[in-house]
Amino acid sequence: MEATIEARGLRKRYGPKVAVDGLSFTVPPGRVTGFVGPNGAGKSTTMRMILGLDRADGGEALIGGHRYRDLRTPLREIGAMLDASAVHPARKARAHLLWMAHANGIPAARVDTVLDLVGLTEVAGRPAGGYSLGMLQRLGIAAALLGDPPVLMLDEPVNGLDPEGVRWIRVFLRSLAAEGRAVLVSSHLMSELEDTADHLLVIGRGRLVADTGVRELLAEASGGRVELRTPQRKEAMAALTGSGATVAVTGEETLVITGIDAAGVIALLTAEGVTFTGVAEHRASLEEAYMDLTRDAVEYHALAGEAS
Repeated sequence: MEATIEARGLRKRYGPKVAVDGLSFTVPPGRVTGFVGPNGAGKSTTMRMILGLDRADGGEALIGGHRYRDLRTPLREIGAMLDASAVHPARKARAHLLWMAHANGIPAARVDTVLDLVGLTEVAGRPAGGYSLGMLQRLGIAAALLGDPPVLMLDEPVNGLDPEGVRWIRVFLRSLAAEGRAVLVSSHLMSELEDTADHLLVIGRGRLVADTGVRELLAEASGGRVELRTPQRKEAMAALTGSGATVAVTGEETLVITGIDAAGVIALLTAEGVTFTGVAEHRASLEEAYMDLTRDAVEYHALAGEAS
């Protein structure tokens, strides 16, 4: 089976509310795709429709070209974690994975393999009710990996993880994609996706806002701005504006330039004998780029000011 997730014109309505409105995208193999959007954007509904947990009112969701309900051994085709706490608190972690393996014709030895992969081997005999949120996240990821599937879909996998766990999941997801798997990750933590995802699907109000590479989005958001520090502000402005660049004063010794890159600024000022103490290309964060993209798609706005 080809390692892909595909949405084709997905639609879902709950009463008068349109949760997903004609959503189409493809998650290909070999990369980590971030799935982001404001609260209420339709991310969870979309993921549930992919897994057949919610019936689409229109369109279809395919995993390797097949609907989820048509997969003979689902865990061998797609591994998913939508709710890490969805495990009986009295059930031991290893037993929880064993019954899942048995139901999908997966050898019991695979259970020990995935427990080791996620770092839960030493606590596999403890009831899940005694697990921390971070440990439950690891158990959920182990369940998603149980069938060694070519497609993975994880909702907020870093929730509850400590810094070591966050670093682990970042490296782990990229390694899974490097093996040729299609990896779809929903997250509200843009800083983590910036270091993890290759591509982003951004949705707002149930519609696709952007389908773009992370590097391309950051480059566009950065806008080609160069930040300059110089004790010779007037001389620098004269030289730069004379070259056709646009210059804005941001401080006594600082300028922001567009229309010329950092190397060009350095070459020009050096040729003109203008002293400068710092030149840096502005790099927008993924959070800045995301906020700009979704500014008009936020459904729930908090009031500014002090709480009463």
